[in-house]
Amino acid sequence: MSYTRLLYHIVFRTKHSKNTIPEAHEKELYAYIMGIIENKKSKLYRIGGTENHIHLLVDMHPTVALSDFMKELKEYSSKWLSKNPNFPDFEGWAISFAGFTYNISDKQMIVNYIKNQKEHHKTVSFEAEYRQFLIDNGIKIDERYFLKE
Repeated sequence: MSYTRLLYHIVFRTKHSKNTIPEAHEKELYAYIMGIIENKKSKLYRIGGTENHIHLLVDMHPTVALSDFMKELKEYSSKWLSKNPNFPDFEGWAISFAGFTYNISDKQMIVNYIKNQKEHHKTVSFEAEYRQFLIDNGIKIDERYFLKE
């Protein structure tokens, strides 16, 4: 028996950061994403976001690579969203995403951060939040590519 705790805070956005996730139907999308995560033998601690991006706090199964996890999550949810009349403006997900590991002692702090997304974005743009998220995690930003696709 191996013991792991692979706690990831993942942020991904809609194509061109367009507001295509109506608040009235976001819980429907979140439930679908939760099903994808469960099928990957992973545990979702929190999901939340706004009309143009989503945050996840996930304990990933050790056999799942983050890039494969996100590829499948985006692929399956994109197909579902495209067929769902409650998301008529959805055009797809942006190619990139951000994902960083955290210690279990940080779990509640991240859960609270994700819970507070709607309030947070009343004063902070997604671009500013994403930029700070990368900086806080020691990522050098190449402005030629930052949020371009």
